[in-house]
Amino acid sequence: MDLSALQRCVGDVDGFLERHWNRAPLLHEYPDGFDDLASLDDFDRMIASLGLRASSLRMVRDGMSLTPTAYTVAPGKQPRASERLVSPALVYRRFSEGATIVLESLHRFWEPLTDFCRDLELALGHRLQVNAYITPPSSQGFDIHKDTHDVFVLQVSGSKNWTVYDRDDEDEVVIRREISPGSVLYIPTGFPHDATTGSGASAHLTVGILPRDATEIVGEIAKLAEEEPIFKERLEVGAAVDPSALRAVVERNLDEMRAWLDKVDVDELTARVARKVMSTSQPILRGQLRQLAGLDSIEASTEVRRRRGATCALLPGEAGLRVMLADRELQMPLTARDAMTYVATHERFPVSDLHPFLTLESAVVLVKRLVREGLLEVL
Repeated sequence: MDLSALQRCVGDVDGFLERHWNRAPLLHEYPDGFDDLASLDDFDRMIASLGLRASSLRMVRDGMSLTPTAYTVAPGKQPRASERLVSPALVYRRFSEGATIVLESLHRFWEPLTDFCRDLELALGHRLQVNAYITPPSSQGFDIHKDTHDVFVLQVSGSKNWTVYDRDDEDEVVIRREISPGSVLYIPTGFPHDATTGSGASAHLTVGILPRDATEIVGEIAKLAEEEPIFKERLEVGAAVDPSALRAVVERNLDEMRAWLDKVDVDELTARVARKVMSTSQPILRGQLRQLAGLDSIEASTEVRRRRGATCALLPGEAGLRVMLADRELQMPLTARDAMTYVATHERFPVSDLHPFLTLESAVVLVKRLVREGLLEVL
């Protein structure tokens, strides 16, 4: 049975969520390794053949970033190109001099990592980004430091000596190990750590978890409050220079805020928060040209399935149905609610399965729209 991305990273998912998630580091061994996601040869191909721009690669040595001119060249006479281009020859020269290569945001363009990250993103409910770090022998890219977000370190090639220190006491070592291909190190936010290579080069992927928290809700509450006339009243004359008068204004507004909060429409607030937290990931539209070219062939017997990594949430609206996809919100009539509920809860089905909720003609029209929107694909 294929393991999920989270299982590959932590093994026992329930144990990880209970004992380690945002609490404590974890070292896990995945025996099959991660060459299927990105190998040393893949990194070489990215550097040498993809025509990377300066924003896609950086280099670090002894904790300091190299100036981009050390490994990039001017774009030449290309009229619309302003960003410097990565020079493979310069990158390899700096690498041989002891600099670490950092490939940025690989999940945006490397298909295996795109799929892996979307799977992990759906499991954790947070956004992700992936960088690759290729470090030459006997080198250190970064000094001891803390990250502002949790990370999974996936060792791809070679080995590296990692030390993770206690979050509250940097003199206390939590993990000190040499990790090899297939090792996964989970480091929660705020745990200091550093790493060095031995006699050979090392390559690893760092999956950064960009957390969502309750400030997402607070932000939407603030936007709702800004629409209320009661909170648009001007401060009283003199309040800005009289602390006592200002305190009275603050207390009165707090009382009004508490009373207003009790009346906030929770469904509307939920819809606003959902629109913000769900609409951050671009859909994975691999093969969409072929799907669009075949729209006219869709009929009642056509079998369709949810695209890998696609999300679909239904929210009630005053005038219709809100359908939240990964990067957008669709408006549909309420008559489509039962059919969309079926779509949202089934991974694979023939178009005719929607016939109890719609006419066959309407079912075909709906499925064509969802194929165009990137939620469904024809098998």
